[in-house]
Amino acid sequence: MTKMIGATLVAFALASQVQAAEKFKVGYLRVMDDAQAIVAQEAGYYKKQGLDVELVEFKSGTDLIKAIVGGQLDSGVLGFTNAVAWASKGADLKVVGGAQHGYHAILAREDAGIAKVSDLKGKTLASQAEGSTADTVLKGVVLRDAGLKADDVNVMGVSPQVAVQSLVGKRVDAAFLFEPQASIAQLIAPVKQIYEIGEVWPFPCMVVITSGDTLKKRKDAVWKSLDAQREAIDLLQKKPNDAAKLIAGYFISEPTLKTLKKGEIPRETVITDAIKSQTFSPVLTQKEQARMQEIANILQEQGSLKTRDGKPFDVNSVLDLSWQKDRKL
Repeated sequence: MTKMIGATLVAFALASQVQAAEKFKVGYLRVMDDAQAIVAQEAGYYKKQGLDVELVEFKSGTDLIKAIVGGQLDSGVLGFTNAVAWASKGADLKVVGGAQHGYHAILAREDAGIAKVSDLKGKTLASQAEGSTADTVLKGVVLRDAGLKADDVNVMGVSPQVAVQSLVGKRVDAAFLFEPQASIAQLIAPVKQIYEIGEVWPFPCMVVITSGDTLKKRKDAVWKSLDAQREAIDLLQKKPNDAAKLIAGYFISEPTLKTLKKGEIPRETVITDAIKSQTFSPVLTQKEQARMQEIANILQEQGSLKTRDGKPFDVNSVLDLSWQKDRKL
């Protein structure tokens, strides 16, 4: 009888925990830059924090930020330029944490005659949507430093998955890619990497964004989600093999990947390598905040960002780093 009572109490306690879990919606893109959001879900870290999280996938950061602005999402992991662009128009948005540093590789088809970035002149390049963080650094940093203007290259704004398919199908000469699509492309298509921006111009690409209203009304839930993602980042950095087992299916549907020269490779191996190429961090340092301001200035120079008073946009106006300060990170 005592055992039965004990078991009943345990079951009741567990049921109460489930009932008490707070619903929370997190938007993400199916790229390695957003791996911490996925790992936090698959590893049960959100549940550990008392959150009942629904992961909602988006094809672009532009669509994701619209959902945050519209109140359909509580937070999202995406490029911070989206927050800057919308905030300059009056949207109440807050960048509350870091996520991933900017790994973006340019892969060129081996038959395209492209050995360096300047060789892209007159070529077709698959990249992200116009105004995205990737598009901004491509035109404002990568092409600029190579002596090219934006209109010197035929840039196609597509999803990373379509970019890889375009390389395989010879519809583009090169692509500007995140991981794991960069690794996958090099395994299944006759391409070579000619550039990686993180090696020459590191920047905080992906960040955690929420609305000012959500942060005001549900700060505890937002912070719990950040705690969960911080634990996920710890797993990604310290145990990439374990993290890969959790998320490989998100990126490669079959158990193995058929490659051009290496036969079939387990998808976990591909994703482990992609994780290792990344730098994840839940915090935004002073140096990274300065780089964010630099990118905002580039956006303004490009005409993609316009303030109401015509003055330079102040990135500090969208930053709320109280979580990382409270956690002494």
